[in-house]
Amino acid sequence: MVKVTLVCVGAPRGVLAPAIAEYEGRAQRYFEVVTTEVSAGKGAPEQVKKSEGDQILRRVPAGSRVYALTRDGSRCSSRSLAAHLEEMATYGPAKAVFLIGGAFGLDAQVQESADRRLSLSDFTLPHDLARLVLLEQLYRAGTILRGEPYHKGS
Repeated sequence: MVKVTLVCVGAPRGVLAPAIAEYEGRAQRYFEVVTTEVSAGKGAPEQVKKSEGDQILRRVPAGSRVYALTRDGSRCSSRSLAAHLEEMATYGPAKAVFLIGGAFGLDAQVQESADRRLSLSDFTLPHDLARLVLLEQLYRAGTILRGEPYHKGS
């Protein structure tokens, strides 16, 4: 089983919090999902990104494949994500870390340290919404791998 760690800035708030909890529980059926939250930075945007980035990098488990979520990252289909996670489970490393920045995104140092930069959308997404979309895609990947009927797309 692949251990999936989400390192996110801030705890979910408002109307998305229950949906995030729901999809985190659903994804747990297929992967060991661990979420680590870091504090949002204060100050000027670059200072905030640097502060958040330092916290994020300290929480990346050694030996993990690291994915920075950023708008200008590469696109990945649901089936591609499922295949990639299956390959990790088979050949290793069986640890994936997804990094979600705060209001100003991820610091350049964090992006450069990642093995891959992924985009969830061409749109700019609030970090709680990005977290929800990622968790739903992890759940979807699990259903694809088990041949369950949730995924209807190609």
